[in-house]
Amino acid sequence: MFERIKAILIKEFKQVLRDPRMKTVILISPIVQIILFGYAANKDIDFIPTAIYDQDNTKESRQLLHMFTYSGYFVPKYYIGSQAEQDAVLDKGLVSAVLRIDRGFGRDIQAGKDASVQLSLDGTDSNTAMIISGYAGTIMSTYQYDLLQKDARSLGMQFNAPSVDLRDRAWFNENLISRNYYLPGVIASIVTIMSLLLTAMAIVREKEIGTMEQLIVSPLRPLELIFGKLLPFGVIALVQCALITTLGVLWFHIPFRGSLPLLVLATCVYLFTTLGTGLFISTVSSTQQEAMMSVFLFYMPTFLLSGFAYPIANMPQMIQWFTLINPMRYFLEIIRGIFLKGVGMDILWIQFVPLLVIGFFVITMSALRFKRKIA
Repeated sequence: MFERIKAILIKEFKQVLRDPRMKTVILISPIVQIILFGYAANKDIDFIPTAIYDQDNTKESRQLLHMFTYSGYFVPKYYIGSQAEQDAVLDKGLVSAVLRIDRGFGRDIQAGKDASVQLSLDGTDSNTAMIISGYAGTIMSTYQYDLLQKDARSLGMQFNAPSVDLRDRAWFNENLISRNYYLPGVIASIVTIMSLLLTAMAIVREKEIGTMEQLIVSPLRPLELIFGKLLPFGVIALVQCALITTLGVLWFHIPFRGSLPLLVLATCVYLFTTLGTGLFISTVSSTQQEAMMSVFLFYMPTFLLSGFAYPIANMPQMIQWFTLINPMRYFLEIIRGIFLKGVGMDILWIQFVPLLVIGFFVITMSALRFKRKIA
């Protein structure tokens, strides 16, 4: 049995590695994706292009503008002088915010009256707009506090307003860098798409070129054929996982606080689901193009409902229940727990159990269907 499995393994590795395009996909694609995610998938907002519309032009307005522009977030890109210009820069997407100070702002402050400032935001991306609004609210609170202190000193009074000293502490991702959260998930994305594609298309390719019949009439038993077909792509997925992990830790300085053997074990368990799904797709596809389309049809909802980019807790309740059968959800939680939190099996077993159950169910059902198809 082992000699027969060894023969099919050697055949599969030779068939994959002798194709220059396939080698490029296997080795270059993961590197390109992690570089793109590392530099482009960044939700940290530290550059807010801003238009300044100051109709007051007084010491008070300039002081407020100084606090905004030297905050490290709001970067003045345009200085405008009319409502039409304000509408234009927002409509064209040239700025994310317009800070407008009307005439009488300084006079109202000197008279002790309420003064108003308008901050117009591009709300196309609601999450970004809310973060910008929070930054602006903090700056305005500081400005108001400074004004109260100044008024108290001018009256010869001591300003002792009560305050709360809030000291926040972020665990696991101390600097709140979004890259640290997203890059570990690239492992799940690469392992999923590559193992699905390689498995489904390799088996369908055997059908197209007519060599599947030769394999069927060979001394190989169905289970040996399945094992010999799936194992090479599992090994390739593990190599890609190691490549992405090494690049993420050494180049992007992603923290890795957990156990490497536990990461390998989680990847192996997860591969049961992806390789099994690829095997199933191969049984319902007649051509490689059909297999590729089926893979992406499966991958997109799996990716969107995994929690990679969108928190599952923010999804509708019915969708949250649906994510419970999504193996990528559990794999992502395991990966992020290993990378960022450094937790072990005592914590992650609650994700391992459903992942293992789903994996064995998928690989068993797919193998049984494949055996019936080749029988």
